[in-house]
Amino acid sequence: MHVLFLTHSFPRSEGDAAGSFILRLAVALRNEDVKVQVVAPATEGVPEADEIEGIRVERFRYAPRRYERLAYTGNMAGDVASSWTAKLALVGFLGSDFVHAVRARRAFEPQVVHAHWWFPNGVVGTWVGGLAHIPLVTTLHGTDVRLARTVGVAKPLFSHVLKRSAAVTTVSRWLKEETEALVPGVHPTVAPMPVATDLFEPGNSRDGARLLFVGRLNDQKGLEHLLYAMAAMKRPVKLDVVGDGPNRAALENLGRQLGIEPRIRWHGQVPQSALPPLYQSAAAIVVPSVEEGLGLAAVEALLCETPVVAFDSGGLRDVIQHEKTGLLVKAGDRAALATTLDELLARDGRGTQLGRAGRLFALSAFAPESAARRYAEIYRQVLGANAS
Repeated sequence: MHVLFLTHSFPRSEGDAAGSFILRLAVALRNEDVKVQVVAPATEGVPEADEIEGIRVERFRYAPRRYERLAYTGNMAGDVASSWTAKLALVGFLGSDFVHAVRARRAFEPQVVHAHWWFPNGVVGTWVGGLAHIPLVTTLHGTDVRLARTVGVAKPLFSHVLKRSAAVTTVSRWLKEETEALVPGVHPTVAPMPVATDLFEPGNSRDGARLLFVGRLNDQKGLEHLLYAMAAMKRPVKLDVVGDGPNRAALENLGRQLGIEPRIRWHGQVPQSALPPLYQSAAAIVVPSVEEGLGLAAVEALLCETPVVAFDSGGLRDVIQHEKTGLLVKAGDRAALATTLDELLARDGRGTQLGRAGRLFALSAFAPESAARRYAEIYRQVLGANAS
C-alpha cells in the first residue's frame, strides 16, 4: 500500500525534532507493508528532494526565501493573523502544497492521502483526494483544534475538512471530545503518534535538585507557572529549560524579577539526540501546559523513568495517571504545583516507582510498532469502505 503524507512539520535532517513523530510513524509503517512518501514545505538550507531514514520527502517553495517563515516556527496561525505578508505567504503555501501533492500523487500513486493537522494540510488533502477520488485520513494534533475553536472563520472550514475525510484521528481522548463538540456527527478514532522507544531509556543517576521543562516558550506551554512555583518552593531547585519561542525574553525577565534566574539554564532548541541525558538526569519534568493535545515530552520522560508533574488538562490525562505514572495538579494552580514538587522531592526515592510504572505504560501505549499497526488498520478500513 502507498500512503502520501501531507504535513507542514517534518524533520529537516536526521535528528531534527520538528515533526519527528511523523517520520517515526512513516518508518514504522514499513513493517505493515505500507510505503510512505511525504510532501512538506521547504526551508533554507534543506534540499527540495530528500530522503530521511528511507522516507522520500518532496519539499515545496511557497514564497521568496525571506518570507518563507510559516513552517517550522510553531506559530503559523499567530503569524497569519498578525501579518499581511504572512497572509500572502499562506496563499502561496496552499497553492504550492497542492501542486506538489498532485505531482507526488501522479508519480507515487498512493491509495490513501494522510493529512497531519486539518489546516493547512487537511484543506489541501480534500482537494487532492477529491480530484483523484482517493480517501483522505486527517489527524488532529492539538494546535489545529484550538484554531478551529478560537477563530470564528476557521470552524466552518474545519467542519468541511472533517466531513470530507474518510477517517479522522486524534492523538488523545480530549481532542476527540473537543472535535465531537465542534462538529457533531464526526467521531474521531484516538490514535496517538509514536515516540522513539529506542532513543529514550533510563539513565544511571539523577540530580535530586534539578527540574526540567521541555517545550515551546509560549503562553499555552505555561512555563511562567513553573517559574512562579519554583520561586515559592521550599527547596532551592535548579531548572533546565529546553525550547525556544516568542516568550523567551519575557520569561527570562520574569526569572530575574522572581530572583531565580541564577538557578535557570536556558538551553534553547536542541536536537532530539540531546534530550535523553537531560531527562535521565532530572529529578522530575514539569509540564505546566493547558489544553495540551497529548504531551509527547511527558511520554519521552516516562520512557526515561523520569517522574512527571503536569497540569490536569487536555491530553496529558492520557499520559499521566495520578499517583500511578505521575502526578497531576489543578491547571493554573501555582501554589499546588510548588507544594507537589516539594513533596515529590521529599519522598524516599523521589518518585522512582512512578517513573518505573510510567515507562511500562509508555512502552505499551506509544511504541512505533503499536502506532503503525493502528494506522495501517485505519488505512485498510477506509480502502474497504471506499471500494464498497
